[in-house]
Amino acid sequence: MRIAVVGGTGYVGLTTAVCLAAKGHTVYCVGRSQDKIRRLLAGSPIIYEESLEELLKDTSGKGFFIPSTRLKDAVQNSEVSFICVGTPSRDDGSIDLSQVEDASKGIGLALREDDEYKVVAVKSTVAPGTTENLVVPTIEKFSQKEAGVGFGVCMNPEFLREGRAVKDFLFPKETGIVIGELDKRSGDVLSDIYKVFDAEILRTSIRVAEMIKYARNSYLAKDISFANEIANICQGLGVDYLEVKKGLEMDSRIGGERFLNAGAGFGGSCFPKDVKALVAKASEIGVDPKMLKATLEVNDAQPHRLIEITRRAVGEVNRKKIAVLGLSFKPGTDDMREAPSIKIVNTLLDDGAYVCAYDPKALNNARRIFGDRILYAEKSEEALSHADACVIVTEWSEFADPNIYSCMRGKVVVDGRRVLDPNMLPAGFVYHAVGFPETAKT
Repeated sequence: MRIAVVGGTGYVGLTTAVCLAAKGHTVYCVGRSQDKIRRLLAGSPIIYEESLEELLKDTSGKGFFIPSTRLKDAVQNSEVSFICVGTPSRDDGSIDLSQVEDASKGIGLALREDDEYKVVAVKSTVAPGTTENLVVPTIEKFSQKEAGVGFGVCMNPEFLREGRAVKDFLFPKETGIVIGELDKRSGDVLSDIYKVFDAEILRTSIRVAEMIKYARNSYLAKDISFANEIANICQGLGVDYLEVKKGLEMDSRIGGERFLNAGAGFGGSCFPKDVKALVAKASEIGVDPKMLKATLEVNDAQPHRLIEITRRAVGEVNRKKIAVLGLSFKPGTDDMREAPSIKIVNTLLDDGAYVCAYDPKALNNARRIFGDRILYAEKSEEALSHADACVIVTEWSEFADPNIYSCMRGKVVVDGRRVLDPNMLPAGFVYHAVGFPETAKT
């Protein structure tokens, strides 16, 4: 099938475009930035995702993946156009739909000069009602065609985890595939794309599909805040949260152990934005979403808990070197959107600390955020050398090696992700962590 991915230079768009090309479809990856399109043409994936670069080069070499800035040509040459543009948060928590509206306008203008029936599928995360009340009317206006007659419409939410987005897209059995359809004809076209995937396909209404995306992310975010709150209580009671977590995981009614890890809180482009958007939408219709608000409140406070632990362990951090290990919001990605590291680093700087940070993939993004206010290390040992304390913010596997910490001066490790076994640290070290009952000296 011929497919256009509008907004193809972002996380969702690029992953969607490359993975669909890997399935043998001819995919036009449409973006506005000439620089990003040039980099894609040269085989550079722009973002870091495991296996993405290899798939990009393979599909480009076979002619299945075609980067382009020409939206009109891409849409007219395709049978399905995916809208994968960003929907950033506004100050009030609601989402900015300007990119969705622009994409809908561009697609509408392209369809106006096209006599073939095409399907437009929204993959951007949008509040329930957006596709029907914004996307459809905009395309109808600029195409001068009627939805369901001149073109089809679907809502096809993504369930991709950054750091393993390629695997999640190609092997969606764990999450399933949701197709919200304007009518059966629209859904049949989209279903054809996914028939080769080994996963359950749920076909439903557009508005239900939009709500499923928000409901899932809010549920998972709630689990993370629940785990952090229980861990904070455990710490105050002298109980090791990891032992409590084992007991939680024994109960098949709870499950989802990956989201019961306590630490610095959740970040990224989905959970914070989506929960805020659902809170804003609920308030708009007169519902007070107390649980969702509490989820955000706990998460907002969690990075500051790591700061408090560091202050208690080190005392005055002014003019002391603090090593920060991990800047991306999770391992396996270079994404720093809503990353807990941003609050942690900024607070340490406000306290007068000298911060030296290291991340295997996110240093370029960190430089755009912090500029020259911090030092950047090219490896863990460089950041840790002569540091008075270390704060582990992201659970990259290399930080679990106890030997890398031997070059520290202060011998204090604040483990924000419980990545380390404190008993394996060199002699004389002091270990602190969220949900850890007391200081452990080895």
